[in-house]
Amino acid sequence: MAHDAEEKIMTSIDGQPAVTLAGGSEMPLLGFGTWQARGSSCYDAVVAALQAGYRHIDTATMYANEAEVGRALRDSGVPRSEVFITTKLPPDRAGHESSTLRASLHGLGVDAIDLWLIHWPPAGRRSVSVWREFIAARDAGLTKAIGVSNYSAAQMDELDKETGQRPEVNQIRWSPALHDPAVHQQHRKRGIVLEGYSPFKTTNLNDPTLTGIAEAHGVTAAQVVLRWHIQHEIVAIPKSVTPHRIRVNADIFGFTLTTEQMTQIDALGHTH
Repeated sequence: MAHDAEEKIMTSIDGQPAVTLAGGSEMPLLGFGTWQARGSSCYDAVVAALQAGYRHIDTATMYANEAEVGRALRDSGVPRSEVFITTKLPPDRAGHESSTLRASLHGLGVDAIDLWLIHWPPAGRRSVSVWREFIAARDAGLTKAIGVSNYSAAQMDELDKETGQRPEVNQIRWSPALHDPAVHQQHRKRGIVLEGYSPFKTTNLNDPTLTGIAEAHGVTAAQVVLRWHIQHEIVAIPKSVTPHRIRVNADIFGFTLTTEQMTQIDALGHTH
């Protein structure tokens, strides 16, 4: 396929590295996750994230916080055009794609989103029919890019086979401990961007490999984990509601991991 991700070159938006999706959208490699953030703590966290320099916010219908995210975006003073917004369709909304997307757009207070994902594969064989609705939404200009979350390579291939359209992104759990070069390669060769969620949930931030590398750069182990994602061109969406930690997590562009350090971190996933 012409747009093989192997040829993707990192570009930058406001100095932040981004990856070009198959449809041409620029997706910042560092995003801000809002899972489990509700009400005023979600609003405050998103405002803090935008002020700290994040230009990519990840939410979902299932998180029940789209209105707070939208309000934070409006109140932040950051122009809508500078922020990449992702939301997701819950699998139990299969058959109600259009009304769910309209509710998301209304909650977020935007005319269109940048990326819409199927949150989990829906039950039965409904994935393809849902995917057709996603393609229609993209063609109608309601979302710039479309993708999936928690899908296997075979499940993504089925969508491609049935519709001729591959997901542009697959959002899955990812961290050094879950590092699997074969899975990463499956995405790259299909031109599908791998986006990792819960980067810290499965990571031992006290691991001597991470703390040693962090010390060498004068940063935290969490910053090392995020930098590792970015240098692999894997999108990372750390989540925090603590303003200080939000700022620290955003501050990962002043240092670069060496090839040897990348290899050492990759080896934390050697249990595969």
